[in-house]
Amino acid sequence: MQRISLLGSTGSIGVNTLNVVERHPDKYQIFALAANESVDLILQQCRKFKPVYAVLKNSSAAQRLAETLQSENLNITVLSGDKGLEQVSCDPSVDTVVAAIVGAAGLSSTMAAVESGKKVLLANKEALVMSGGLFTQAAQASGAQILPVDSEHNAIYQCLPQNGASLKDAGVKKIILTGSGGPFRTRPLAELGSVSPEEACAHPNWEMGKKISVDSATMMNKGLEFIEACWLFNAQPTDIEVVIHPQSIVHSMVSYLDGSVLAQLGNPDMRTPLAHCLAWPERIESGVDALDFQAVGALEFSAPDFQRFPCLRLAMDAIELGGSAPTALNAANEVAVAGFLAGEIAFLDIARVIAQVMESWVNSEPKCLNEVIEADLRARDQAKNILKTHSGLNK
Repeated sequence: MQRISLLGSTGSIGVNTLNVVERHPDKYQIFALAANESVDLILQQCRKFKPVYAVLKNSSAAQRLAETLQSENLNITVLSGDKGLEQVSCDPSVDTVVAAIVGAAGLSSTMAAVESGKKVLLANKEALVMSGGLFTQAAQASGAQILPVDSEHNAIYQCLPQNGASLKDAGVKKIILTGSGGPFRTRPLAELGSVSPEEACAHPNWEMGKKISVDSATMMNKGLEFIEACWLFNAQPTDIEVVIHPQSIVHSMVSYLDGSVLAQLGNPDMRTPLAHCLAWPERIESGVDALDFQAVGALEFSAPDFQRFPCLRLAMDAIELGGSAPTALNAANEVAVAGFLAGEIAFLDIARVIAQVMESWVNSEPKCLNEVIEADLRARDQAKNILKTHSGLNK
């Protein structure tokens, strides 16, 4: 029986995790549920799964949840804030932590799980983007097992040998990271300046939250995944190729020196990688239908257009720079995307904000998590200042 702390239980990854867990009550038990401030949804989850702890980052929301649970005589302890998240991440009773809090907000709790030697199902790519070196060092020191939940990294993981060999020793020629190209893959470039947040959030293949949907539309999501793959698989940027694959059926591939290319295919449903990680090295039923090749038909592949997707190039440049550059990239992107969703800037301004932050960034190598957080805050301040002087974006 695996006892699970689910961080980000009300998001798409969290909801899909619970869907898989519910199918296997003999294998998995929810120890803690954690979210930001979605009281109504986490309340429903508490009623069904009856965890030991429920955590809301927002303290007033946590108070409302605690009062409701008490009125219903549900014996669930409610915690709040980063300290609460960290507590349920490293509790000795926990076997597995699903790290699915979006953005930098999930960094400290994910690191707490890694430092405690947990089995970590990593859906928070920002943890590796912001602090890849520190993160991997902590995992090696604690013996934590990191299993990638992102469909692309999970596909790569399934296509690589599990004997711990380096890419070179395993005969790997290249990792091929696929991306759908999002909703604007074929939209005329002249029209991208006027697209709305609603259009940017309408992903053709996946149902995701607003922030990650916008990241998919700019292909920053693929850029962050590119950085994450470097850390997860001990790869150099030159070891990884990005390929546009609009059907999202081939989730990624590994090319070997002998000419073989191994690919992981499946319907675009996050329950597949979640079930794989939860049960690894075994396999369990996930609720996802088997792929119908006759219905799929043709599969398309093409090279990414960096004029259309400048955020992808910015991310590739950031991991080449190393140090705190990926932290700055991620922070600037979060600020810019929030500004776009709030109607403060146009879609194309997202890349411009990030580019301006990166152009003036003073790079250094973080030696601890506090230095990562300081770099994150510094980049956010720079991005917010650019948003305030909105007229300077086109310069």
